Amino acid sequence: MLRRTINNTTIIFENANKVFLNDQVDLILSGISERTLCGSLMRYLQEEIKETNYSKYHVDVEYNRNKGKVKTIIDQNIEVIPINCDIIVHSRGEIPEQDNLIAIEMKKSTNRNSEKIKDKNRLIALTKDTFDDVWSFDGTNLPEHVCRYKLGVYYEVNIRQREVYVEYYKKGQLCSTKIFKLKSGDNNKR
Repeated sequence: MLRRTINNTTIIFENANKVFLNDQVDLILSGISERTLCGSLMRYLQEEIKETNYSKYHVDVEYNRNKGKVKTIIDQNIEVIPINCDIIVHSRGEIPEQDNLIAIEMKKSTNRNSEKIKDKNRLIALTKDTFDDVWSFDGTNLPEHVCRYKLGVYYEVNIRQREVYVEYYKKGQLCSTKIFKLKSGDNNKR
C-alpha cells in the first residue's frame, strides 16, 4: 500500500472534513449533539491519516491522559487546567518527537460565547511550543503540560445558516478562518 506524503495537518483536516460534510450533512443538520458529531468526524480523520505518513497516529474523542497522567495546560492566568479536547490526533505518547498533531474543539453556534472563548483559549495554549518559554523540546521527553500541537481547529456548526465556521490556530495564534457551506443532504452524496 502506497502512503501519501502529507506533512500539512491543515490539508489532512480539510480532506477529512470535506468528506464528513458531504457524507453526513443530514446528521449535522438534524441538530444532533456535538459529541455525536465529534464521533462521526473522528472516523473520517482516522481514515484520512491512515493513508499518510501519520498512519501510526490515533484519533480520539475526549482523550484526557498521557501515559496514565491527566493531560493539563497552563492558561493565560498561569493556572493549571485539566483538559480533554473534543477530538485529538496524537501518538498517545509513542512518538515523543511529535506526539501531538491536531486538536479540535467543536461548538454549536447556539452555545454561550464564554464557552466558545474557553475553547479558543485552550487551542491557543495547546498549539504553543512551550508554556513558560523555558521548556525546550529535546526530542525524547514530553512536556509536563500538553503543548506543541501542529494545528488547533475551532469548529462551530451553525444549523440555521447551514454552515461550519472554522478557525485555525498554529504556534499559539489564530492564523486563518474559513466557512464551509452545507448543501442539502439528499443531493450531496459522493
